[in-house]
This record gives sequence, C-alpha cells and structure tokens, in this order.
Amino acid sequence: MTSFEALPLWVAIPVALLLVIGSSLTFLGTLGLVRLRSFYDRIHAPTLGTSWGTAGILLAGLLAFSWGQDRVIVHELVIGIFVMITTPVTLMLLGRAALHRDRKDGTPDIPPAAERETQELL
Repeated sequence: MTSFEALPLWVAIPVALLLVIGSSLTFLGTLGLVRLRSFYDRIHAPTLGTSWGTAGILLAGLLAFSWGQDRVIVHELVIGIFVMITTPVTLMLLGRAALHRDRKDGTPDIPPAAERETQELL
C-alpha cells in the first residue's frame, strides 16, 4: 500500500473536494437537526448528510484507495448503495410512526387521517 503523500495532484484535488463537500453536507444536516424546531422538520435535515454527505466521503475514499492499491475498491460503492436505499425508508418509517402517534394523542396541528387510511389501520 502506498502513502497518501504519494497521491498525484490530479487525484488529491478531487479527493479533497469530495471530502469537503461531503463533510459540509453532513455538517449542514447536523445543524438542521439541532436548529429546527419540530420533529417533522428535523427528520429531513439529517437525510441530507446521510445520503449526499456520505456519498461524497465514500467517493473520496474510493478514489484515494483505488489509486493507492492499484485496483478498484468497490466496498465503498456497496456501502453507499445501502445507505442511499435505507435512508429514505428510515425517514418514511419515522415520519409515519410520529404521525400515527400524534394523531392518536390528538395533537391539534396534525391533520386527520383520510377515510382510506383509517379503514386500512382497522
């Protein structure tokens, strides 16, 4: 394995840019999680960092390690695919569970369920 100091400039610049972009998106998602007030607002912000932030960091790792080991490293692609698939599913599950809980508790700001949803839940 070669040292990262031996990376040529044409590989180091995209790796650095992808790391900065990915970590910035992850940081923005963290800020949104901390700063937004309601749960429904908060569940959207971390998905930015989880999906696109992770993708930037994984692509940077893919470039750097592929160059360093003289072969394509696909572990990062597999991780990225699973993260990109599971993040929206998790968001929907959390949102639906919170909506169900708030409707059951009678929270005033939550719209009532449609007739079709009510019949499906019974």
